[in-house]
Amino acid sequence: MASVAYGPEAIVLVLAAAGSAGLGYTLPVTLAIVVLLTVLIASYRQVIAAFPNGGGAYAVAKARLGRRTSLVAAASLIVDYVLNVAVSIAAGVAALTSAFPGLLPYTMWVCLAVLVGITVLNLYGIRESARAFMAPTAVFVIGIFAVIIAGLLRSDPASVSSGAAVATDAKTIGVLLLLKAFSSGCAALTGVEAIANAVPSFQQPKVKRAQRAEVALGVLLGLMLIGLATLIGKFSIHPIDGTTVLSQLTEAALGHGIAYYVVQFATVLLLALAANTSYGGLPTLTKILADDNCLPHRFAVTSPRQVYRFGVLALGISSAVLLVASEGNMNALVPLFAIGVFVGFTIAQVGMVRHWLATRSDGWQWRTALNGFGAVLTFVAAIVTTSMKFTEGAWLIVLVLPLLVLVMEKIRKIYERIDGCRGADCVPETPRPTETAIVVPVSEVSELSREALSAAMSLGRDVIAVHVCMHDENITVFTKEWEAWHPDVRLVMLEDGDTTVGGPVARYVRDHFQGRRKVVVIAEVEPPAGWNHVLPSHRSDELERVLRKMPDTVVCHLRVQTA
Repeated sequence: MASVAYGPEAIVLVLAAAGSAGLGYTLPVTLAIVVLLTVLIASYRQVIAAFPNGGGAYAVAKARLGRRTSLVAAASLIVDYVLNVAVSIAAGVAALTSAFPGLLPYTMWVCLAVLVGITVLNLYGIRESARAFMAPTAVFVIGIFAVIIAGLLRSDPASVSSGAAVATDAKTIGVLLLLKAFSSGCAALTGVEAIANAVPSFQQPKVKRAQRAEVALGVLLGLMLIGLATLIGKFSIHPIDGTTVLSQLTEAALGHGIAYYVVQFATVLLLALAANTSYGGLPTLTKILADDNCLPHRFAVTSPRQVYRFGVLALGISSAVLLVASEGNMNALVPLFAIGVFVGFTIAQVGMVRHWLATRSDGWQWRTALNGFGAVLTFVAAIVTTSMKFTEGAWLIVLVLPLLVLVMEKIRKIYERIDGCRGADCVPETPRPTETAIVVPVSEVSELSREALSAAMSLGRDVIAVHVCMHDENITVFTKEWEAWHPDVRLVMLEDGDTTVGGPVARYVRDHFQGRRKVVVIAEVEPPAGWNHVLPSHRSDELERVLRKMPDTVVCHLRVQTA
């Protein structure tokens, strides 16, 4: 529902190029969008009934259209989640700067501050609840309907916003202009699929409650869009720099008093909550994709606070890039929004057609016709939106979607090779002990060396200490200290061939223990927490990077705690 903050403005911004005559088409264009909304609501009621476990377009495509198509759906959802954060924050800050114009020069920094705040809260595992959403949502909906009713009752605007009109290239009214306005306004349809993605979150009976919620969402959204479009025509609203269309409508209907600020603050808060919903959706989606071997398994790992932090961080960083690139301009981001949404819509509808044809359950004929009609409409809308917005940044989405699919396919193939090496699908032979050589790199005669050799001697009998002779080192001093200490371990001196420790040790291990299991014990002092981790030389990390690439070699890290 928060999309009414930027959907009508996207339409007005396009139609304003044809002057007042063009703005007169705001209501017809909005009605066309509401017709599409009605078809989508009816179609997604079918998705909810057929796939009550949630997942939306991804679940439908995975079940009925194959793996690759499901990855296209997943890619479109990823793009939507990222854009939802960027657009919602930019729109919320636009509402804030409309109420407080002094913040306008700092738009991008305010956007980034809000983004950082939401990201940090989600990293700490602070969860939203349905009850927490109820109050701001109710205030927002009541506020929008108050604007619509008060505006319809007024013969003249209560107050008129002042400012320079947004510069646009003058155009005549034509089919292309109307199609462009339609494609821009379709950004208001984002979120229609959200309920189908989250059916398991509803109480029993889940399907009935989710379907009712879907209808309620559609009715409220449709009424708000039509009402605001009517007021745009009645009050001759046009784009003004630094002031949103919703701000102008609120001012015209309610004046510039306390009611105006209540609606603006409710809009800011609801848009922040709308951005926050992506932090619940995307990490869950990336977890599912990681479980399916389509993303790195790190995305399926939770923090101690039960947060998929890699998903949260990826979402925050991606959204920050978009906000910086657009300088926090809502109208620069909105054209990108609808493309991925309609790709997901189309895939979901086509998948539902395949579902009804396969199951042939009660009423499958009219259900197939409904989803088929929805697929045609959303496919046409996707083509129109992409072609109309291609030069305004839509090319980026056209590039990113297949790129994401290729990356996920590549990751899946890599995991297939890894699974082949693991031999997880067969019964392995009985494990047998093998002759093992235990190598301990030592840099000095010290307590750390004693700890390392003690650990190595506990693992096996054939223990060899190796010392890499650096080019500026006094080897005689080290040799005398070792002979004086005289541990019951053989010492091998290695020449420093490439000014590293890892190279000589790796060559020695590779050349002297053919056919044997090798264990390399690396001892290091664990520094105190915090910035102290930058203090050690990290020679052990260099050594481990080289050794872990060698077959039949186990690297054992021994960390000695500081007092």
